[in-house]
Amino acid sequence: MARILVGMSGGVDSSVTAALLVREGHQVTGVTLKLWDGEDRPDAPWQERSCCKVGIAQHVCDVVEIPHQIVDLRDRFQERVVTDFLDTYLRGDTPNPCIRCNEFVKFAGLLELAERDGYDAVATGHYARIERTSWGSYRLLKGRDGGKDQSYFLYRLKARDLARVRLPLGGMHKTEVMEIARSLGLPADEIAESQEICFVGGGNYADFLQEHRPEARQPGEIVDLQGNRLGHHDGVAFHTIGQRRGLGVALGKRAYVVRTNVSTGQVVIGDNDDLYCGAVEADQLNLLAPLPEGQMQAKVRYRGQAVAATVTRKDDRITVQFDTPQRAAATGQSVVLYQGDTVLGGGVICATVPAPQVVETG
Repeated sequence: MARILVGMSGGVDSSVTAALLVREGHQVTGVTLKLWDGEDRPDAPWQERSCCKVGIAQHVCDVVEIPHQIVDLRDRFQERVVTDFLDTYLRGDTPNPCIRCNEFVKFAGLLELAERDGYDAVATGHYARIERTSWGSYRLLKGRDGGKDQSYFLYRLKARDLARVRLPLGGMHKTEVMEIARSLGLPADEIAESQEICFVGGGNYADFLQEHRPEARQPGEIVDLQGNRLGHHDGVAFHTIGQRRGLGVALGKRAYVVRTNVSTGQVVIGDNDDLYCGAVEADQLNLLAPLPEGQMQAKVRYRGQAVAATVTRKDDRITVQFDTPQRAAATGQSVVLYQGDTVLGGGVICATVPAPQVVETG
């Protein structure tokens, strides 16, 4: 039996995580990290409220008869996630707040609490696995349910911390988790999971950016790849790589944002083929295992497919050359490296290299 601190957002997955650990006989405490002051109307559907639904978390803890506590990490969340989110858009990059939240707030906060209060491990409801190797170290693996695998979001866990992290849902499929969730008496409409950024809520990132960084509104030109002027925009920060809607230009064909330039104030648009890159460069590396010789797999977005790639490293930077060109890779996002199911680590994309030839499949 272990003393385990479970991060409980009030969602289905973290609730089931707590229940499973209790059933296994562990001494469990649920903790909800209060991260955001956003609107949380009592009459709103559960999935439209903030990411941490305290009431449901408390309800589940009562059902499984474990203590529950609330820890205020709003200042840390504001500094490490929200402020970075806004600043990244102002730089012309595309942030990934969920990855930063896991690294700097959720796991960091839980591990600090566990060490302070004498817990053996922390647990969350992520769909990924952690296994001990035959030589005594630990490795991070994809979740068994390919449609729910969240290992992409966890690549910034530190290798030294893997031994203290439990991911009970990693070997399960979502259908199994839902069966247990219903037995806990979760509100029926909680079953519908939100895909929104928790602190943006029901709006969109552009509205949030305009509200909190009004200086983002810097009008500039929309141009094509040859530099021809096609129109005007309200601010580079309001445009993301691959964006098609809301460009305000009529070319008689579909056009996409292929790059932005904060220094010149230009948004560059092109055809779908122009979105493909043959390689990316990444820094801010976090490696969970040594990079092998030869090929591995790489993934540039959560819902994307991992594709064969060759990786070269120079100091604290890697170049990832894809066998198959990747669409709409954006600076600020992460490239995560795999060898089979094992997560090798990854980094934050700092440059993209256009594909010399587009090879579309499917």
